[in-house]
Amino acid sequence: MAFDFWRKEAGYSIKPSDIEILPSARAYKETLLSLIRNATKRIVITALYLQDDDAGQEILEALHQASLLKPELSITILVDYHRAQRGLIGEKQSDGNAGFYYDYAQKFNSNVTVFGVPVKAKELFGVLHLKGFIFDDTVLYSGASLNNVYLHHHEKYRLDRYFLIKSSALSDAFYQFTDQILLTSAAVPRLDVKPVQKLAEVKNSHKRLMKTLRSAHYAKAQSESENSIEARLFLGFGRRGNKLNKLIKNLFELSESEMVLYTPYFNFPAPLLRVLRKKLKKGVNITIVVGDKTANDFYISPDKPFSKIGALPYLYETILYKFLKAKDTYVKSGQLKVYLWKHESNSFHLKGINVDNRYQLMTGHNLNPRAWGLDIENGILFDDPEQTLKPLLDKELQQILANSTLLTGYEQLETVEQYPDPVRKLLSQAKRVKVDFIIKKFI
Repeated sequence: MAFDFWRKEAGYSIKPSDIEILPSARAYKETLLSLIRNATKRIVITALYLQDDDAGQEILEALHQASLLKPELSITILVDYHRAQRGLIGEKQSDGNAGFYYDYAQKFNSNVTVFGVPVKAKELFGVLHLKGFIFDDTVLYSGASLNNVYLHHHEKYRLDRYFLIKSSALSDAFYQFTDQILLTSAAVPRLDVKPVQKLAEVKNSHKRLMKTLRSAHYAKAQSESENSIEARLFLGFGRRGNKLNKLIKNLFELSESEMVLYTPYFNFPAPLLRVLRKKLKKGVNITIVVGDKTANDFYISPDKPFSKIGALPYLYETILYKFLKAKDTYVKSGQLKVYLWKHESNSFHLKGINVDNRYQLMTGHNLNPRAWGLDIENGILFDDPEQTLKPLLDKELQQILANSTLLTGYEQLETVEQYPDPVRKLLSQAKRVKVDFIIKKFI
């Protein structure tokens, strides 16, 4: 089994006491604001988006205020270039969040800078999906972006996973990648100025950036681990030579007794499905936690106007239905456990892998074809041979399962015939003209 590609290099030494798992979206927000207030030398925020809503405004204002109070504090925000310059799906044309960044830059006149990273020429074909916020020598790692629901600012929340890691070496590795790979590219412009640089103006620089990202990596640890946990950083971009994808597949292959998987969108890439089938045949216990279709961030209640994007949660459910039906024997025996998470009208955005209680992958990777081949992703692998993180991870899992239902068979899921008319017609049409296969490659 080929694991030498990551075992050959030393991992970052992390003390178990320097890792904390936050329990909720609200705790994520409170911790984020506290870290902003207490930072003294550097803050780097890397997210898909920082939204122009109440929570996003509170975070951005806190960053500007921190800069004014401590001018020596470096504060950099990186978001997806395309996502920042459009309005929300279904809303009228606007400057998007870029206009929000510009207005706050004019209002506060601080040292905060906001940059847009164009991963692909169009948002459809790939976005900035890197995770990890740096506050001095602390990393706050989560799949969550920054808006009302991710931060539980009002009544609704979108649940994610939230890891607080104190490590100067790990923080330096994140910082160096951002500083030396992203911010040095002429294709990564400021978004808090007007006019925002158009991608067509730096076409060659953008091509070079994409080429660089395909072979880029985080700085390696310089010495062997002195503690029971080794942390390694992985970057993944594109289908070929993608080390994060290779790691994920190898983690699947490494499992000997049990594996826990979190994914918000049930649509495993073919290479992972093949390994899952093999592991089930070998007797490995597999637990998958996924959101109910009503807990999907694209879900639209049947009593509201229908939009085509609202068919996605139903499409994911059809994929899950087919998987459960094919694996019914393992489901009935209890070897394969699939939990559907649902809590009132809130949504689910968890991702990650636990293998044999030793290997823990914290990642923004959704374990779906889009993450596998289009977006740029990263992850932190904890190699924990003494299982010192197990109590924390068990507690996290129990909190998640408290709002989850264990499926005892595919019959518990709705079929296409039971879906609302607009959804049923759209899915049937997609299947009839054979574009459903193509759609699944982009979701």
